Amino acid sequence: MTDSQSPRAKLIDGNAFSAALRDEIATRVHELRDLHHVVPGLAVVLVGEDPASQVYVRNKHKRTLETGMNSFEHKLPADTPESHLLTLIEGLNDDPEVHGILVQLPLPRHINAQKVIEAIRPDKDVDGFHPWNVGMLASGGIGLIPCTPLGSMMLLRDTLGSLSGLKAVVIGRSNIVGKPMAHLLIRESCTVTVAHSRTKDLAAEVRAADIVVAAVGQPEMVKGDWIKPGATVIDVGINRITLPDGKTKLVGDVKFDEAVQVAGAITPVPGGVGPMTIACLLRNTLTACARLHNLDIPEAHPWA
Repeated sequence: MTDSQSPRAKLIDGNAFSAALRDEIATRVHELRDLHHVVPGLAVVLVGEDPASQVYVRNKHKRTLETGMNSFEHKLPADTPESHLLTLIEGLNDDPEVHGILVQLPLPRHINAQKVIEAIRPDKDVDGFHPWNVGMLASGGIGLIPCTPLGSMMLLRDTLGSLSGLKAVVIGRSNIVGKPMAHLLIRESCTVTVAHSRTKDLAAEVRAADIVVAAVGQPEMVKGDWIKPGATVIDVGINRITLPDGKTKLVGDVKFDEAVQVAGAITPVPGGVGPMTIACLLRNTLTACARLHNLDIPEAHPWA
């Protein structure tokens, strides 16, 4: 590769940042245990045998234990009645050893996911999906923030410092990433555009942005010539594609090989936003535990 072809963008290392964040969390967990005799507990509920969900749950369990927290796993068969799942959640809501509750999505079709989300106590909703937490985020209040947008914002702040006055475009309007990401950017005094499948001239919207957050779930949809020179690109997408030789590869929503030549900074896939999601889940669990026990402890990586 010649000098003219070498990547100019700074690679935003989510692996390194998340490892440092988990170390901070572990320090706070040990302080809680030693000074207040409290150990944060995270309960994860998995319904069914979705392979990707099983991997996520296994990784969450491992990382939870590494920080010194208690991990409570509940694995239910795919045909579990909705009423049984709601009863389990009710018990976790009342369990003083459980400070965070996460029900792994997607759920089997016979279970109403929104009903399940709303059954979780808002102060234990470490996914940040309960309507109460959604409303707190939208109104600038203090709730629990969805993990992937929170992790993305941490990476942005670490890379850019102040975001005030910057133009940001969020591609995707999901409740999990797109909408909460837009609210977080507004909090930081960005001028925010939320783009989606019906946006006219999407490429032009992206070219105007200093910050691009791609969370649309379409492999390599955002091309390099869409990116404003020097822009910061946060690629939330994780898509597995099949190569011509039959092998598979993980790619993001941004065509990385093109964008890395234009952007000022960019997250790779894998190794960018992905590791931040679990780290922020642990941060939310720690935060929930401290609030439930009325303890004033320093935040791990104090932002938001």
